[in-house]
Amino acid sequence: LNANRAIVTAAVLYVFRCLIDEDIPLNSGVLDVIDIVLPECLLNPPGNPDPALCPAVVGGNVETSQRVVDVLLGALQLAAASQGTMNNLTFGDQTFGYYETICGGSGATSQASGCDAVHTHMTNTRLTDVEILEHRYPIRVIQHAIRKYSGGAGKHRGGNGLIRELEFLQPLSATLLAQRRKAFLPFGLQGGGSGQAGRTTWSQAEAGRSQELEGCFAIQVKPGDRLKIETPGGGGWGTAEPMSIDGMDQTRAS
Repeated sequence: LNANRAIVTAAVLYVFRCLIDEDIPLNSGVLDVIDIVLPECLLNPPGNPDPALCPAVVGGNVETSQRVVDVLLGALQLAAASQGTMNNLTFGDQTFGYYETICGGSGATSQASGCDAVHTHMTNTRLTDVEILEHRYPIRVIQHAIRKYSGGAGKHRGGNGLIRELEFLQPLSATLLAQRRKAFLPFGLQGGGSGQAGRTTWSQAEAGRSQELEGCFAIQVKPGDRLKIETPGGGGWGTAEPMSIDGMDQTRAS
């Protein structure tokens, strides 16, 4: 996924500000003490003298920026990986379009467990309320819940992801742009476990079958079809300490 230098710089600046114990101004002066070395074609596409021929940014703001932050926070041992994606969902037809990003689990730190079902890092959005979603659009929300046990195990557990299941009431086009589905799980730190991968299931009412979809897809849904999006959990921090409860070995989750 393409990300230009501005996107990468913003992610680096965010992590740098997380290192500081007090509020500092958000301006270019902060970058004077940082050297950003970004090899050509590593994250950013090759340039072109003609701006019209330069490759466009594709998912850089919503996807690549999140992974850059996770990598830097992990390298600095500040926090385990969060969900690492924004789960960009769109649906609509020729008369309307709807777009939202769906939250997940945040990574644990040396001081605390991760949070459940929250947007983290390079985002400023929130979920649409179920009542508003059902009132304004031809869908029904079947399930909206925390995805239990999806956060990584550890002395401090990773935050749990979210389950968002929709039923469509008329024919629509639907797409999802998401990562961390089957590989590259949200990593833990200092012995902490990885968060669970995300998963998306399409249940087709007319065909009477369900199938698991890839992280990125475009489909045509019919009335009665359901789309169940399960977002990734965050990574855990530290090795969990076993303890005995009612004669059974359990893992302490703070």
